[in-house]
Amino acid sequence: MKNILHIAALGLCLAASNTAASDVETGLAALAVSDDRAERPLEGFVWYPTAQTAGAQTHHGNPVWQGITAVADAPPMPGKRPLVVLSHGMYGNAMNQSWLADGLVDAGFIVAAVHHPGTSTWMRDADHARMLWDRPRDISRLIDHMLADPALAAQVDADQIFMAGHSLGGFTAVALAGGRFDGAAYRAKCDSAIGEMVCGIFDRWDVAQTPEDVAQMEQDLSDPRIKGFAVFDLGGTQSFSAASLAAIDTPMLVIGAPIANSGLELDIESRVLVQMLPAASTRYLEPEDLSHFDFLGVCTPRAVDILASEEPGDEVICQDGGAARQEDHAMILQEVVASFGASMAVLQN
Repeated sequence: MKNILHIAALGLCLAASNTAASDVETGLAALAVSDDRAERPLEGFVWYPTAQTAGAQTHHGNPVWQGITAVADAPPMPGKRPLVVLSHGMYGNAMNQSWLADGLVDAGFIVAAVHHPGTSTWMRDADHARMLWDRPRDISRLIDHMLADPALAAQVDADQIFMAGHSLGGFTAVALAGGRFDGAAYRAKCDSAIGEMVCGIFDRWDVAQTPEDVAQMEQDLSDPRIKGFAVFDLGGTQSFSAASLAAIDTPMLVIGAPIANSGLELDIESRVLVQMLPAASTRYLEPEDLSHFDFLGVCTPRAVDILASEEPGDEVICQDGGAARQEDHAMILQEVVASFGASMAVLQN
């Protein structure tokens, strides 16, 4: 059963959302990053507050996933708002955290996400996957685009930019916060069978297999424009140098998922990450009933049966993925809004 704290968080969050969103709907628009990286195209979505309610319908849903209610291509409400950029997990996509984007819009943010080439649902080019250093750059390119496009820039407060990332997206977020890949330490840990899952995935993708690629991975990929991070059950902690993690002073909310249904191990991932980050700027949560897949969308009543039939083994993604996951979403949203809100208060002082 869900614990009483999650139920309380749900009530508090819904009450806040109802107040904030009484005259606000979520607008939704497709996004394509315009820059000189034609060989690595970035596409995704922007979610934003709009006063238009006509035309509201379900988006980003299918027989497995419940969608969100939004108005496509609605005019945005006037004024600049803090921006949150999202990074999906391995073989995920820009729609994976639509639920979070929808809630953040209710809380007054504009939100953007892209499909990461090479590691997304429909884009699995081997070279793009190997060049894992491009994942953080995707997010920096997305921010560049949001600030350069006149229509989008009119909605974004450039001094209040935040990021949330799930799984491999959490790895991406840590790199953008200043975590530096350490090729020698990473290989030593992999050879000693520490973190076999992530090491195995990276090796299959040929990540950091040549001196040239190691040098690319070890470069500084941080983006100082991002003023706060939310990291959801990341993988790949063992690849970062301890010194670089200790030097990160940007506020970071880290949420670990103790229900072990993904193959990630908290003892070498989230728990180790928070031990190496500065305590003063780090908040760690580990709700006892949270799983790795609870950061994905809410599943439909038919989802488990569909996945078991069409992709045997994948049904784990939607276990307890209905009402129980909605409660977890309310808790996660509340924590993210509080974390980013605290950062904004500091920035404004």
